[in-house]
Amino acid sequence: MKILMDRRSFLMGAVASAGAAALAGIASGRTLAAEESGPFTLPALPYPYDALEPHIDARTMEIHHSKHHAAYVTNLNAAVRGTPMERMTIEQIMRRGAENLPAAVRNNGGGHINHAFFWNIMSPNGGGEPGGELRKAIEKTYGSFAQFREKFEREAKGRFGSGWAWLAVKRGRLECYSTPNQDNPWMQGIEPILGLDVWEHAYYLKYQNRRADYISAWWNVVDWGKVEQLFYRAVYGQR
Repeated sequence: MKILMDRRSFLMGAVASAGAAALAGIASGRTLAAEESGPFTLPALPYPYDALEPHIDARTMEIHHSKHHAAYVTNLNAAVRGTPMERMTIEQIMRRGAENLPAAVRNNGGGHINHAFFWNIMSPNGGGEPGGELRKAIEKTYGSFAQFREKFEREAKGRFGSGWAWLAVKRGRLECYSTPNQDNPWMQGIEPILGLDVWEHAYYLKYQNRRADYISAWWNVVDWGKVEQLFYRAVYGQR
């Protein structure tokens, strides 16, 4: 029992020190907020636009980040200006729940946090499969990593129109599902650890209407190290 507790204490300590890097500003403090006055800012990517080639092309990354994500930030700032939400983190705003948010905040705030999360669970050194406790949890829930991947891909391919596919932690258990538009697990009080953007603007320049090809290629850039950090935080962390 002591060994188990020591391991858990170690994991919690490691997660606490790694959380900020894993979430790139989402995990703590004024999440993605620029100043005390409250405006949100477009976070820099943790890699160059061409870093995820050939799986995600540079031009798509540039437009996706500098145009689409930037527009969500601009519109979110306008939507919260003069309201109490101007002084909240984006995660705090999302946790109010979709039904409690004005449409402009729900859509643009969701677009902001979803994309900030998305950029940071990808890496030019990504790919492969997860290990450790996350691997064990995936196998316990889905039978194998291959079966999990099949389930995740069904959610991503089956999302009609625009949306996201997610792997999240709810009360210590993994859940795989999709959401429409820019809705997300934070709105449901759940901790996301993996998310895939299946809006057409995320893949159309390279893959056109071949969403399945984009989904298959995306596994090559998933940063499982960061996903594992998020998993440990969700299971053993502060919440």
